[in-house]
Amino acid sequence: MSSRILMIDDDRDLCALLKKHLHSEGYSVTVRFDGVSGLREASENVYQLVVLDVMLPQQNGFDVLATIRKDSTVPVLMLTAKDSEVDKVSGLRMGADDYLTKPFSNNEFMARVASLLRRYTVFNTSDHDEKRVLDIGALHIDPARHEVCLQHTAIDLTAKEFDLLYFLAQNKGKVFTKKQIYRAVWKDDYAFDDNNIMVHIRRLRKKIEPDPDKPVYILTVWGVGYKFGGDSA
Repeated sequence: MSSRILMIDDDRDLCALLKKHLHSEGYSVTVRFDGVSGLREASENVYQLVVLDVMLPQQNGFDVLATIRKDSTVPVLMLTAKDSEVDKVSGLRMGADDYLTKPFSNNEFMARVASLLRRYTVFNTSDHDEKRVLDIGALHIDPARHEVCLQHTAIDLTAKEFDLLYFLAQNKGKVFTKKQIYRAVWKDDYAFDDNNIMVHIRRLRKKIEPDPDKPVYILTVWGVGYKFGGDSA
């Protein structure tokens, strides 16, 4: 079965072009041109990826993303016409898995789509059963159920947050550079995009750390990268 992609963008010419390229790769694509109808479509049907523009009529992309994240971990690729650090960081903090700044090349877009779908598909197949459950401190991570609990309370994570957490946790105590983390979790060549990794780390800490300012799980190794702790949590 082909992956189903929901594209929410009011640029009809761009949507037509991207839809053509996605169809050529075998993806099933649904397009909505405003935030309200896009959100309705996302809530009523199952998709493996949402491509979401920031600037939308009726309801902006950030609001749509916030609503989607209330009950879904579907990967979200955000598009923005502004080369703004604020837009990028805001989207990642709210739960976006990746972003592209317009204008972008078709090749880059297709590569980002393939990467997000590959990670999402891997974590939603029977292959997941081969990955072991992790119990570290008060943290319980079940890859088969895509479930994370802290002191028996379920924690909602996006697909990318889960991937990042599981990668670090299953390599507990080992220090990774940002480059190593990006290649392992994003499955792409590292493009010196420190903000992407750092924003995901901050989001994870807010969700799983007893005190995000004094983390016990995701630890910074200054001048090197990050490692997973948790013995005393």
